[in-house]
Amino acid sequence: MKGKIFVLFFIVIGILVGLVFWLGQKNSYSKEVLSLEILGPEKAQAGEEVEYALRYKNKGSVRLEDLELVFEYPEDSLPLNDDAQRITRDLEDLYPDQEELIYFRARFFGKEGDIKTAEVTLSYRPKNLKPFYESKSTFSTQIESVPITFAFDLPSKSVIGKETKISLNYFSDLEYPLSDLRVKIDYPSGFGFLRSRPIGIERNEWQLGVLNKAEGGRIEIFGELSGGIGQQEMFRAQLGIWLKDHFVLLKEISRGVEIVRPHLIISQRINGAEDHIASPGELLHYEISFRNIGDEFFEKLFLVSQLEGPFDFDSVNADLGKVNTADQSILWDWRNLAELQYLGPGEEGMVEFWVNTKSGQESGIRNPILKNRVSLSQVREDFETKMSSRLALSQKGFFKDDAFTNSGPIPPRVNKTTTYTIKWEIGNYCNEVGNVKIRAVLPTSVELTGDISPDDEKPNFTFDSVSREILWTVGRLDAQSGVTVPQKVLIFQIRFTPSGGQKGLVATLINEARILGEDRFTGKNIEALSAAIDTTLPDDASVSLIEGIVQ
Repeated sequence: MKGKIFVLFFIVIGILVGLVFWLGQKNSYSKEVLSLEILGPEKAQAGEEVEYALRYKNKGSVRLEDLELVFEYPEDSLPLNDDAQRITRDLEDLYPDQEELIYFRARFFGKEGDIKTAEVTLSYRPKNLKPFYESKSTFSTQIESVPITFAFDLPSKSVIGKETKISLNYFSDLEYPLSDLRVKIDYPSGFGFLRSRPIGIERNEWQLGVLNKAEGGRIEIFGELSGGIGQQEMFRAQLGIWLKDHFVLLKEISRGVEIVRPHLIISQRINGAEDHIASPGELLHYEISFRNIGDEFFEKLFLVSQLEGPFDFDSVNADLGKVNTADQSILWDWRNLAELQYLGPGEEGMVEFWVNTKSGQESGIRNPILKNRVSLSQVREDFETKMSSRLALSQKGFFKDDAFTNSGPIPPRVNKTTTYTIKWEIGNYCNEVGNVKIRAVLPTSVELTGDISPDDEKPNFTFDSVSREILWTVGRLDAQSGVTVPQKVLIFQIRFTPSGGQKGLVATLINEARILGEDRFTGKNIEALSAAIDTTLPDDASVSLIEGIVQ
């Protein structure tokens, strides 16, 4: 019996010794055996390219086998060499005292002060051992700046029920082009949205195009505020990008607007209308009215009208105003206008001036807007007037022309047929114009020969034999900055057979031509005319005035 107890004792001792040895072996492969760390910048700009160096080293005396690396890029990052946020790699065996480096590159996004953390796990198995061990490490980088300007431009005070403009300005100083940008805004409860420029995907959200370095833009929002006098209404806006199906915030701003009681109101009429749409080269008559709707009186006022846009400022005529060409402003002084000297409760006044807009060639501006900023005391009103495009049409007639070979007597003779070439040249300024058409009527003694150039315009050319109207359906014309050559040309041939009643007279070959279209920017229908062409052919130097008289 004692012998059995003695044997059992040694067996237990053996098990305990083996367990201690196994535990010793396990503990010898702790984190100190495999050195693992991530090296990278502690601070970086949003969108900046960041490189991580993963360094690992076998500090033990046994080869490490079956190494598997798992690297996780920081949240809201864009890996530059990988397709996923979490990367798994099998690594070569690591011998004692061997050290290796692996590099990972990414851009990460977020707002200023955000902490972005990269994580790594490296599992391995020491040679001749079955258990796997793992080491972990992390590295954090703080976003120290977001080199994008994002700011409100809005008045500090606004009158109840008055249209208020809120502008959001943005500008990028990032080397990296940003795409999938979004702007969101939270309106106060007392704000009534009217419209925005550009139009958003929602009333409070806009999708921006690609934003390159040194590029920017503006979102303008128009609405009306309501609420108690003295109440502060807060506007909050966010700028961010869509990254892997979620919104990443880059910038967040807020501004307050105080609701105040109105004292002065300013209104504007152009050529007798509050919603006038200007035309290139048009004379505009501005009437600026002001009224005291408060309980206090005003005295010794100055009214300033500052113009911006395609005005011909040298044409300004303001009898009682002082014109300053340096900043395109007009000043009315209380010394010259009684209503500005003293304006009591309920009283009103008006100033006026005349100015021409520039022609389409001179403006060189696409979708032009005429701006008038009017200041009176502490009140300022910004008025904007759209300017429509200008269509150009030139109708010319030739006997000698490269397009077609004409024949017949010159001067034309009764009952003899002479053929002529008619050329239409068209152009467009300022804005895109759609549904463009040219119409002209042929006299009864004139017919078409059927020759038309270019060929691809033949399907767009029609003639009504009853009304004798020619119709060229052009369609869309893009805007040009100062048309020096026609955008489109149509050439067709006609034949003229004079009657006895036309003998000794100059005969009309084609009546005046009219071009019509719909301005896509203003919504206005616009048109232009070109004079009729007769047998004297003023554009053909080979035909004299006398040769234009029917014989």
